[in-house]
Amino acid sequence: MKQPDIIRPLIFKGRGASSNHASRFDAAHHAEIDDGWDNLTNALGSLRTEVLIDNTKSIINWNKSPDISYDRSVNPYRGCEHGCIYCYARPSHSYLGFSAGLDFETRILAKPNAAELLRKELSKPSYVCAPIALGSNTDPYQPIERDYKITREILQVLAEFRHPLTIVSKSSMIERDIDILAPMAKYGLVQTFISISTLQNDISRTLEPRTVAPLRRIETMRRLHEAGIPVGVMTAPIIPVLTDTEMESILHAAAEAGASYAGYVLLRLPLEVAPLFEEWLQLHHPLKAAHVMSIVRQSRNGEVYQSGFHERMRGSGLFADMIRQRFRLTTRKLGLNVLKLQLNTNLFAPPITKKHISQLDLF
Repeated sequence: MKQPDIIRPLIFKGRGASSNHASRFDAAHHAEIDDGWDNLTNALGSLRTEVLIDNTKSIINWNKSPDISYDRSVNPYRGCEHGCIYCYARPSHSYLGFSAGLDFETRILAKPNAAELLRKELSKPSYVCAPIALGSNTDPYQPIERDYKITREILQVLAEFRHPLTIVSKSSMIERDIDILAPMAKYGLVQTFISISTLQNDISRTLEPRTVAPLRRIETMRRLHEAGIPVGVMTAPIIPVLTDTEMESILHAAAEAGASYAGYVLLRLPLEVAPLFEEWLQLHHPLKAAHVMSIVRQSRNGEVYQSGFHERMRGSGLFADMIRQRFRLTTRKLGLNVLKLQLNTNLFAPPITKKHISQLDLF
């Protein structure tokens, strides 16, 4: 009698995903099976990060989503080495012909001409200034930024144009750019958010494997605040059963570090993210997996995800309502979100160069 195929779960150190299923756009799909001789591990290789060059022709992404506070964003990279298993941006890698799994965190596309493109787009006479969200899809301060410095170059352009921006990151590398951000903050040109999903190192190590430790992120908030840079915390994502009980602790720690603003997002599992997350649960939290997914479905009208505006961020049902009330009461108690920061758009001015000077500019 033929023995069944041996399927052995793989856990790659420093990576969030444990599989690399084909893109949903691929005509052919394959199954990864390990026969016990490490052939699957060898096939996937050492999983070193591969950086590819993205020769994009434009850099500002525009959106009309009513549940997002900005209408434009800039992303220095596609894919993210942080490897957060819950990342809602994973499906975007499928458009490139890559997997939303391991490919997303090991095959990163960098945009070395981002600053140059941004300068050109901001210099157009038709451009109307409004805050730019930096890194809305993937983290602008992921590990490869140390070498590529694309985010820093973008900040230098925005500072030169006196253009307002917001930044959301899980990385302490943002401290490197305090020399640019602090002067911008004096003129109301910048707001930063540090994203924290858990304060437990043992969960964070596999949930978001290449991010800095949670308490180090709290220290980053403190340093940004001390430099006069407005800072907030994103308690995102809130994962039912696994991390939802930490919401108040995260908000308290952030407030003590100088945060003035806070937001939250209930766990989102669009498209390929859902099976990847469920696979992660079975590998790392098998006893809680069924309970987690049960609450997720209760908060998404029986599905694993709702794509409708507003509902996709907050969910619905009893659990989602409880999270909403807890967040509202805790932020009120801590004095968070008391004042809404209005970034300054009145100072925007493209630098004048010789070829831009007209006769009228002489008077």
